[in-house]
Amino acid sequence: MRADRVFAYGAAAGLLGDHLLGDPRRGHPVAAFGRAASAVEQVLWRDHRGWGALHTTVCVGGTVALAAVATSVLRPSRTASAALTAAATWAVVGGSSLAREAGVIGRALEAGDIDAARARLPHLCGRDPQSLDADGIARAVVESVAENTSDAVVGALVWGGIAGVPGLLGFRAVNTLDAMVGHKSAKYRRYGWASARLDDIAGWPGARLTAVLATVAGGDPRGAARAWRTDARRHPSPNAGPVEASFAGALGVRLGGTLSYGGRVEHRPVLNGDGRAVAVPDIARAVRLSRRVGLLALGVSVAGRLLVKGRTS
Repeated sequence: MRADRVFAYGAAAGLLGDHLLGDPRRGHPVAAFGRAASAVEQVLWRDHRGWGALHTTVCVGGTVALAAVATSVLRPSRTASAALTAAATWAVVGGSSLAREAGVIGRALEAGDIDAARARLPHLCGRDPQSLDADGIARAVVESVAENTSDAVVGALVWGGIAGVPGLLGFRAVNTLDAMVGHKSAKYRRYGWASARLDDIAGWPGARLTAVLATVAGGDPRGAARAWRTDARRHPSPNAGPVEASFAGALGVRLGGTLSYGGRVEHRPVLNGDGRAVAVPDIARAVRLSRRVGLLALGVSVAGRLLVKGRTS
């Protein structure tokens, strides 16, 4: 079994594990990373970009280094290397958790239990649920499914295809660290700057691939391409813009508009203004599209790694 096929078999097994088993129930590596990153922050925190950059370097660099050492140690055994890749993929890909949380909220809305849907929404995104009606919750869920398809599935697979297990774990470390310190609060505006910028850079290829695959796999390729081309650049996030715009066009719905985070109201541009308002059944449609995009991303990442390794061997 050639080294390039190790990633193919391992990543496929890991994605299947996520689909069948969901996230690890105990001792989740991402949670362990979060605890370690919090411990580093307690030592390093200063209201200064330089200290924040050191925090990012220690946490992400340490993760990548450990993954590289494990890869090197297990390289003589291709079976063990494939198992490591499978375990890393299973640990960092969150497609099943994303689908499960969206499904729970969707079923609550279908049953007319808006209080249950509001209570569950914080498990999926940071919106203020109390001010949202059923369609507003559905829109928040569809937007979160779109963005997290890139962050929790495609981005990790892309970096796994580029750099193997260090790429898989390094991308998840960057993404997790951004969620912890990369937001624009008074405490982290300077300290989290490096994590936020690194997340933008690391997320760039996965976001574009997600947009391409959503355009191909959705129900309206022309609409998805048009929304991506005309509306993505208006979104405040350089990576969420293409993803949400392409999902909006593919599903034929409008995303964006006014939203509230932690009591802070934002007025974001509308994506795919020609589409209709999001309705509750669109949650299930978005989840199905997310699943298709994830499977296609696995194929693209494996094919890219096989091609690159084939040329260099």
